[in-house]
Amino acid sequence: MVRRLQLFVIGAVLLVAAFSTGLAFLFYLVYLAILVVGGSYVLTRLGLSDLEAGYAVSQLHGHVGDKLKVTYTLRNTSRLPKFWLEIHNPTSLPGGLPGRAITLAGSTERSWLIRASLVRRGHFRIEPLQIQTGDPFGFFEASAAVGQPVSVIVYPRIDPLPLWRIPAAGIEGTRAAPERTLQTTALATTVRPWAPGDSFNRIHWKSTARHGEIQVKEFDLETTADAWIVLDLERSSQGGHGDESTVEVAVRAAASIADKALTENRSVGFTVNGHRMAILPADRGGRQHLKVMQLLAAVDGDGTTPLAEVLVASASRLRRGMTAIVITSSLDTGWVRPLATLRSRGVGSVAVTLDAAAYDRLAAERSRREAGLRPEPNADDAETRAKRVRALRHALAEYELPSYVITPGRPLGEVLVG
Repeated sequence: MVRRLQLFVIGAVLLVAAFSTGLAFLFYLVYLAILVVGGSYVLTRLGLSDLEAGYAVSQLHGHVGDKLKVTYTLRNTSRLPKFWLEIHNPTSLPGGLPGRAITLAGSTERSWLIRASLVRRGHFRIEPLQIQTGDPFGFFEASAAVGQPVSVIVYPRIDPLPLWRIPAAGIEGTRAAPERTLQTTALATTVRPWAPGDSFNRIHWKSTARHGEIQVKEFDLETTADAWIVLDLERSSQGGHGDESTVEVAVRAAASIADKALTENRSVGFTVNGHRMAILPADRGGRQHLKVMQLLAAVDGDGTTPLAEVLVASASRLRRGMTAIVITSSLDTGWVRPLATLRSRGVGSVAVTLDAAAYDRLAAERSRREAGLRPEPNADDAETRAKRVRALRHALAEYELPSYVITPGRPLGEVLVG
């Protein structure tokens, strides 16, 4: 707008001077200015005419670490070339989507592919495609928006947990226990000769035909350990910064444990004390997996409800045979007793704790290293935290609660072994 005002003022002064003085040179400048400005205006107006454009996103959801592919297509249906086109997508994705400036000949089409890394979980938006053009002198410009906005959900990264086993309760379910049972279950493990009292529906006819005598199936006792995950995101207990923070690691641990349980066809429920406490009823299958990932994509470490209150509120939803898995960085020992009392109701308990002090130290070391300073440890604060950590470990051991400690630099697959 300022440039156009300057152009108008200069043109008016030049026109007044030409008519006032009658100099041929000034009239020449007036005609030249009319030609340049008029040509620039026409060129800009034609820059977006007879132009077709669009973009396609390969996926509307993915996990951290995946690649998002965006395909752009521009088609010039006119015989006149498009000398200058700027194409970009405004987006809230971290790192954005790179734009491009191209020249498009007449009656041609051009396509290209952009790969963007999904580096942060959350809900993001890709705005309509923006196309801009202008004249070589910068006097005029034109723009157009193409397409509809697109929402992209980035789920937390899932780490493999090959050695993680949820402690099981001794009731009928989906995993085998190392003892035989007289009841018929889904786990037929071996056959043996028929004995008086064996039911006819336990006869294994193929083995009977092969051995020449009646063979019956032996069953293993089944147990189950459906999981209820309690993710503690109370603001006061968090530490670290960015991807190396207790919030992000806790969310990643919750996603990995839930994925492991759902893959084993277990039922999984969820409680998260974020900005508002969210409760996801227990269920299994692909739909539940999607619900869990969508919930974890949106949470943040801004909770205000203490973990002890969260456990009390969730206790009524835990049924016999479930295992409560608490993921927290809190050093308050007040939540240990509510967790331990669940055993009296036939509910198993596991604590996964995060060393917030270690994540704070890592963040401080990185910031001071980037600033070219040496780290300065705070001995008093470290000693206080160490006492609270020992108190929490003692409380967990007193109630014989299995616990795992997640520290920076160690893969979840190495920590969560059980």
